[in-house]
Amino acid sequence: MKNLAFAGAMIASCTLAYPAFAHNVRADDHAPIGVSADHTHKKGEVMFSLRYMHMAMSGNQVGTDGISNDAIVTTIPNRFAGMPMQPPTLRLAPQSMAKDMVMLGAMYSPADWITLVAMLPYSERESNITTYAGPTGATVLGDFQTNPKGIGDISAGAIFPLLGQKPATSDTGTELNLRAVVGMPTGSIDETGQTLSPMNMQMTMTMPYGMQSGSGTWDLMPALTLKQWAGKWSFGAQYAGTIRTGTNDNSYRLGDVHEGSLWASYLPAQWISLSGRVRAQSTGRIEGLNPNVMGPVQTANPDFSGGERVDLLGGVNFVATHGALAGHRLGIELGAPIYQNVNGPQLTGDWMLTVGWQKAF
Repeated sequence: MKNLAFAGAMIASCTLAYPAFAHNVRADDHAPIGVSADHTHKKGEVMFSLRYMHMAMSGNQVGTDGISNDAIVTTIPNRFAGMPMQPPTLRLAPQSMAKDMVMLGAMYSPADWITLVAMLPYSERESNITTYAGPTGATVLGDFQTNPKGIGDISAGAIFPLLGQKPATSDTGTELNLRAVVGMPTGSIDETGQTLSPMNMQMTMTMPYGMQSGSGTWDLMPALTLKQWAGKWSFGAQYAGTIRTGTNDNSYRLGDVHEGSLWASYLPAQWISLSGRVRAQSTGRIEGLNPNVMGPVQTANPDFSGGERVDLLGGVNFVATHGALAGHRLGIELGAPIYQNVNGPQLTGDWMLTVGWQKAF
C-alpha cells in the first residue's frame, strides 16, 4: 500500500508539474507560421519544426495588367528569334503553376546569446503550358505538363537576441532578434523535362530558371525581427533578405529578394491566437543567361523575371498547454496578393498556404 501511495503521489506531482511548465507558454509567443527566424531559445533548448507551403499561380500579366494567351504568342518577341527553329514571337503560354514545399527545421541554443538554426527544403513544381502551332498565328497545338522535384538549398546559421526575451510568466515584453544565415547551393539547377514544341515534337529540355530546385549560388539570408506583447495583443515586424553572391555554374544568378512584414495577433485564450499580416516583397531580375535554357516561352527569358507584390495573410496559432501534447505548436496561415507588378509576361499569383508544426525540448 505504501508503494502504491508513493507511486500515486509521484504521478500526481508529475501531472501537476507538467501543466505548470506548459502554463508559461502562449500561442502568440511565436510569430505567424509564415514568418521564419522570429525567435530564439534559452541555453540547452532544442526545437524541431516541419512546415508545408503551397503556392498557386494562374493566368499571365505584364506590369500590373493581365494579358491573354493569344496576345503573348502573337505580340511578345522571342529573345532567341533568328536561331535555328526559333520563331519571331513566343509560342508557348504558361497556364498555371503550383509549388509545394516541405521544410524541415532545427534550432539549438548552446548559450543564451545565440541560437543555431538549419533548414532542409524539399519542393515539387507542377507547370501547365499550352503550345501554339507553327511559327505564327493563334492555333492551339496542345498542352503539356512539367513536374520537377527535389531537395532545395540547405540553409544554416544563427539567430542572435539583441533586445531581451519576453519573460515566460509575463504578458508584456519586447524582443529584437538578428538572423545571420547562409544558403548553400545544394539544390539542382540542371532539372530537365519533356516539352511540346510548336513543330509538334516531344523534346527533352533543361527546365527554365523558376522550375529549378536551387539557386546554384551561396546566398546571404539576413533578417531583423521585432516583436512586442501587450496583454492579449502582440505585434511584430520583420525584414528578411536573400542576397545572391557570385554566378552559378550555368552562368546566371537569381535576383535578390527583399521582404518586409507587419503583423498583429490577438489572444482570445492561452492556447490560440489569431493573426493578420501584410507582406511586401521585391525580387530583382535574373542576371546572366543559362545557355541550356532556350525556347519561345517567357520563362526562358531572364528579362521576364522579378517584380513587386504585396500579400495579405490571415493565420491562427495553436499551442497545447496540458497533457501529453503540452508544448506542441500548430500554425496555419492563408493569404493572397492584393498588388502585383511584374517584369512580364509572368504568371499571376493566386494564393498561398503555410501549415507548420513546432516543438521545443
